[in-house]
Amino acid sequence: MAGTLQMAGSIAGLRVNPNAYQRGGVGASIAIAPSAIFGDRVSPSLKKGFLADKFVGDHGSWKSYKRKRSGEAFSVLTDVPNEILTLQVPKFEKPIADPKSVCSVILGGGAGTRLFPLTRRRAKPAPLAATQTPGEDGMKWFQGTADAVRQFSWLFEDAKNKHIEHFLILSGDHLYRMDYMDFIQRHIDTGADITISCVPMDDRGRVQYFSEKPKGADLKAMEVDTTILGLSPQEAEKMPYIASMGIYVFRTDVLLKLLRWRYPTANDFGSEIIPACTKEYNVQAYLFNDYWEDIGTIKSFFDANLALAAQPPKFHFYDPMKPIFTSPQFLPPTKIEKCQVLDSIISHGCFLRECKVEHSIIGIRSRLEYGTELKETMMMGADYYETEAEIASLLAEGKVPIGVGENTKIRNCIIDKNARIGKNVMIVNSDNVEEAERPSEGFYIRSGITVILKNSRIKDGTVI
Repeated sequence: MAGTLQMAGSIAGLRVNPNAYQRGGVGASIAIAPSAIFGDRVSPSLKKGFLADKFVGDHGSWKSYKRKRSGEAFSVLTDVPNEILTLQVPKFEKPIADPKSVCSVILGGGAGTRLFPLTRRRAKPAPLAATQTPGEDGMKWFQGTADAVRQFSWLFEDAKNKHIEHFLILSGDHLYRMDYMDFIQRHIDTGADITISCVPMDDRGRVQYFSEKPKGADLKAMEVDTTILGLSPQEAEKMPYIASMGIYVFRTDVLLKLLRWRYPTANDFGSEIIPACTKEYNVQAYLFNDYWEDIGTIKSFFDANLALAAQPPKFHFYDPMKPIFTSPQFLPPTKIEKCQVLDSIISHGCFLRECKVEHSIIGIRSRLEYGTELKETMMMGADYYETEAEIASLLAEGKVPIGVGENTKIRNCIIDKNARIGKNVMIVNSDNVEEAERPSEGFYIRSGITVILKNSRIKDGTVI
């Protein structure tokens, strides 16, 4: 119905377009006085309903009424006082994110050059290395994040995956705890084509500009007033940037269009595809205001691990509502004999004898002998045990068993797996060397942190 309805007192005047009614069109502006009433239905024909008797009474018969102009009611007198017309606006439920409509892709990271030498014998991160398989003709390896997803895009178009509406792109070298469904819900609520973790945005959250790892003047240009995110003026002054977490949500159709047709040669999401999309697509930002660390360098890896032993820790695994579990290890409990352990984490299957451990992480199957002192050290443990007889035999031959020998002092260090560190060794970097490469001697120094190589041997009495 298209028209205007005005009511005053007990008289209603209605102008109707019957053709519009027949087409099913409805759209009227209404003004109602307190004592007004409109009948129980609106129709070009009023033969049925609450007001039918009034029309017959006022006009004598339906025939006399029909001689009047079709579709117009001139006066309707009601005898029902103080009735109120209530118009209910249709309620539209907000779409709720369905985890069954989301496909997650976890990317294993790049070459890991910034984590060298830890990545000398392992991928970044190692558990995902097996998914790196050759592409066309067995020669085309993944060239970047976007290229990795593109090479498996045929899986997304499989008939059994037609119900997938969104793709969640994750990185395997970050430490954080997030409810991804909140992220997906934000993506749906804003009607976004792409949603990314926080970067400079306007007051509606839409991304205005994106830059991958900016430096110098480019970084300075990306300063924003972070008080809009809820930071205090003091906090905003210290933290004037909003950094990308490298986590993205794409609508499935948009992702396939970008990878196959719009940017078929682009290899990376962060440095190529996302920056090109900010003006052409609805790219939204999702604010994650909690602990997050990109473990992409030796220093960030070292700091993030030691932070777990802080009191109180910025991040911990012991959330009863959202626990994080490690891979199961069927090992005996750790045995500690007359040791001093402060603000540290000791893993399963270790042997600690009359040693001191302060603000350190001790990995599985580690062995620390008498008089050993570890401070601000991450010891990654061992893949296997040596028996007491094997240890005694090695010592008798002047060799070094797996673990840390007697009276050794270690500080600000990462000890990779299966390392053999002898007696009376000093690893303290007293000269504050920032960078050094001594692979033949079993260690590197990165950002001032000494890294003892996997399977390496540090002889008795060595000073680093």
